[in-house]
Amino acid sequence: MSGDRPAAVDVPPAVREAMYAAARAAYPAECCGWLTAPRDAPGKATAARACANAQLADGPDVVPGRTAETAYVISGDDLLAFARAFDGAEPPVAIYHSHPNGRAYFSATDRAVARSPWGDGPAYPVQQLVIGLDAARVVECALFAWSEAAGDFVEIDRWRV
Repeated sequence: MSGDRPAAVDVPPAVREAMYAAARAAYPAECCGWLTAPRDAPGKATAARACANAQLADGPDVVPGRTAETAYVISGDDLLAFARAFDGAEPPVAIYHSHPNGRAYFSATDRAVARSPWGDGPAYPVQQLVIGLDAARVVECALFAWSEAAGDFVEIDRWRV
């Protein structure tokens, strides 16, 4: 890590391809999931775990006034598995989701959801990855992490696909 910029989790091509496949399968809805890394080597993601977007179903955890094309909610069972995975050998290192408008950015809603309910930091000790795709292909990805200095999530990596 240099200065105030957190070190980016390395996301190897095979892990990227797993995320891209989930994003393409969910399109035009947003996909969601998380990346894991070995506890003794947290700087390199080794797997992507896709989750169900509960926004696709009618239920109490659905974001009012939004569709699955503009919002994601990690399903209850997946969220429980996510929380339990922090105690495992390969804990989560990043949450990912897609934007089916072709752009990879961390929206105001994304920031609000990723923050602690008290607003004093991230809700989970993970980075946030956004996949921008359109009807034809995955266009770009961006990785964000909490910066204590900025008091917010900052972009720490970006790649075009």
